[in-house]
Amino acid sequence: MSTAMTSVRTVAVTGSLSAPSRSSRLAELIVDAVQAQVAAEPYLVEIAQVGPLLGHGLARRGLPAPARAALELVESAELLVVATPVYRGSYAGLFKHFFDLVDQDALVDVPVILAASGGSPRHALMLEHALRPLFACFRAQTVPTAIFVSDAELQDPCAASPELQARAVLAARQALRLLERRPPLTPIVHELGRPTAS
Repeated sequence: MSTAMTSVRTVAVTGSLSAPSRSSRLAELIVDAVQAQVAAEPYLVEIAQVGPLLGHGLARRGLPAPARAALELVESAELLVVATPVYRGSYAGLFKHFFDLVDQDALVDVPVILAASGGSPRHALMLEHALRPLFACFRAQTVPTAIFVSDAELQDPCAASPELQARAVLAARQALRLLERRPPLTPIVHELGRPTAS
């Protein structure tokens, strides 16, 4: 890693509807892989905690302060880790509702590590047909290595397989390379509706 890179604001979002969860253990494993390679400021947003607050308002301005704070935390991420269980072939509705409220431009070029757990390897493609398109809408940079594990592999948080650890390390390296190449942020100018000189 470049010596110029200082502490990286790393935000993990877990999509499970219970806490603690296998998703939080998976996110922790990935964040540990990031921290092993660069100094990081880790933060955690759990849908299990934030989700019940999302129904208090149809728009962001109507949400309670803790929910707005969670959204702002995600929007401030330099590196995002997303870990969710597979619910009926996709992610939970509350997980999607949370990201529906994230500012459309906040995650442009932000590296995102995608991870999911499910009862069977048949669910692994959810990462490609559901999670990756979601973050493409934000114009984020999802890393090539996505991580899928079976629920059984996450029963014991102290017994992550060497293969799982290796995939987490690879994903972390890819994310940090993307972060090093991320261009400086510039204001996005919306051409439509822009005032014209009189």
